[in-house]
Amino acid sequence: MGFLLIGLIVIFGKFSLMNYFLFKSYLKYWFRSRYRKGYGLHSPFVFTLVRELIYCKLPFYAFPRMDAFRKKLKVSQATIEMCDYGAGSTAFSSQSRKVSDLEKKSSINKKYGEILFRLVNEFKPQNIIELGTSLGLSTCYLAMPDSNCKVYSIEGCENTASIARKNLQEIKCYGVEVISGQFQDVLPGIVASLEQLDFVFFDGHHEKNATIDYFNQCLLKAWNNTVFVFDDIHWSKGMDEAWEIIYTHPSVTVSIDLFQIGIIFFRKECKKQHFVVKY
Repeated sequence: MGFLLIGLIVIFGKFSLMNYFLFKSYLKYWFRSRYRKGYGLHSPFVFTLVRELIYCKLPFYAFPRMDAFRKKLKVSQATIEMCDYGAGSTAFSSQSRKVSDLEKKSSINKKYGEILFRLVNEFKPQNIIELGTSLGLSTCYLAMPDSNCKVYSIEGCENTASIARKNLQEIKCYGVEVISGQFQDVLPGIVASLEQLDFVFFDGHHEKNATIDYFNQCLLKAWNNTVFVFDDIHWSKGMDEAWEIIYTHPSVTVSIDLFQIGIIFFRKECKKQHFVVKY
């Protein structure tokens, strides 16, 4: 029960206006989840993924830089005049938001940011699309493993995109193009410009129909080694329904539910299976 209490504390910490659905979703996840540290997994691919990547404790070179960067954002009193096109903006009382509040409420936390880093480091994508730049924390986790990988990060608010660009420059994170604009306007052009799509992090506009639409657009260029990661998969009833539609899609073979994020693969050599992993 200790891990259950820790999980609830983490959720309450991130969602100050936590709703009943989210609380119920976490309880459901807790009692369904298995395979802690890979125990009980019979799929060699998923066992290695969980044991050696998700539960990996290796101190990668970039993590101290990211920790220092995060600490700086936590104490920043700078404000941004924001224009939020996605769901979830009711967590803020006005359109003028402190950078420190954005770091707390909108940026990926250390635990899951490091999973993004390890996924990119392991599967070595040549291109990455990120939907939702925010301050650029998750962008750094995506870009730092390989400076030769091209990262296209889309941010709806130009003022936030400008801050993210400065942050990325300050931390010397290269190979990133931060594009300001609404997802539905920018994403089709990026997808069309690529022969194949290697990695996508869906972290914005957390609504059912929008999430499914972005998934279907990116699916057009997915191939055997593509990795899709979805944030806040149980954030609301709509996102919960979108996640189920996505992981049951015929093109998806392996899916992993870590409650905060969901990871899907398209590997034809793998048997279609869905895993709810305790993390």
